[in-house]
Amino acid sequence: MLFGTVALMSFQLVDSVFISMLGTQPLAALGFTLPLHQLLIGVQIGIGIASTALISRALGAGNPERAKYLGGIVVLTGCCVSFILCTLIWLLRLPLLSALGASAELLPYAESYWLPWLTSAWLGAFLYFANSISRANGDTKLPGLMMVVTSVLNMLLDPLFIFTFDLGLPGAAYATIVACLIGATIMYSRILKRHWLVFDPSKLAIGPALRDIFQTSAPAMLSQLMPGTAALMATRLVAGFGGSAIAAWTLGSRLELFSIVIVLALTMALPPMVGRLFGSKQLARVHSLVLIAVRFVIGLQIIIALFWMASRWWVAPALAPDQATEVYLMSYMLWVPISYAALGVCMLMVSVCNALGMPMRAVCISTLRLFVCYLPALWIGASLADMSGLYIGVLLGNLAAGLLAWQLYKHGLQGLRQR
Repeated sequence: MLFGTVALMSFQLVDSVFISMLGTQPLAALGFTLPLHQLLIGVQIGIGIASTALISRALGAGNPERAKYLGGIVVLTGCCVSFILCTLIWLLRLPLLSALGASAELLPYAESYWLPWLTSAWLGAFLYFANSISRANGDTKLPGLMMVVTSVLNMLLDPLFIFTFDLGLPGAAYATIVACLIGATIMYSRILKRHWLVFDPSKLAIGPALRDIFQTSAPAMLSQLMPGTAALMATRLVAGFGGSAIAAWTLGSRLELFSIVIVLALTMALPPMVGRLFGSKQLARVHSLVLIAVRFVIGLQIIIALFWMASRWWVAPALAPDQATEVYLMSYMLWVPISYAALGVCMLMVSVCNALGMPMRAVCISTLRLFVCYLPALWIGASLADMSGLYIGVLLGNLAAGLLAWQLYKHGLQGLRQR
């Protein structure tokens, strides 16, 4: 999962680099898709968490038939929900862009990019559900490999579609479409061959199955949707400082995703381990495992933060399309990366709480992190010291959120011990 996630984040960073070669305006237009993309990702991850939990639970109960029929219903449900959301975003694109603060000069770029981008987002969800089914059946090697394959394909196709075919910004989305189509073809052929997925609603009561999916996925989906909602508000705040600020924020967001890639892999790998220990009532071992993960994440993220701080003099000029964006990005790399350690702790606590059967506590952690710690700190910082203050607000907000998440996890674990 680590190799797959690294490849996924790498192609997104490479995407931004190629698009930055087109100029500041296309890069800023890409920035306005990021919060909406996070919303779409949140929905698919919530459904993916439900599929992993329900299928692995059925397999653990010795019922492989129910597991494969559940897989079929999960894919159908997830694809339908993702399609409806993508359609709504397309129909409401102009009001959404206006609400996000997009200037009139950015609208032509967004208009040409959003349809292929939404198509690529839906295909990405389609591929993600196959990966979730494979992980639920105990195979993490296949989805990790396919994440690498599709990401490498995307990176190779990017310059072809963007520059050779002269498609510009939409070319990045077309490259993703082709890569996801190839990846989905391979993944679904494998899981169908292994009989992990059967589309036969008559073999399983649809109502109870959908209810199980909803009860499992709704809290996890809500937790995942919180970052997208906060990103919408943060993007609107940053947009007030101009196109260069948005461009730097877009590049910084890509650096952030690349920096927390190991944390993302841990959030996928840790829940099955925690779930097995929790099922056998070994709560002391659960806490030991979580402590190891938290210490590792804090140490690793501090090293990564120091690297970005030291290398910002070379990285920012290489990524930024103009001088103003470079100045904003250098300030971002000075203040924000040191908060990735606390952000990683928050992400781990959300994942662990879901695995321990405390989904509402996970929702509480996400809500408090974003709407009590993160966004207020951004607004106060921006009000006091413009974009530099906003970056310092990110740092302070994430640090406060990490401490809060850890305390909420420990309180929840204590409650489980008492019960």
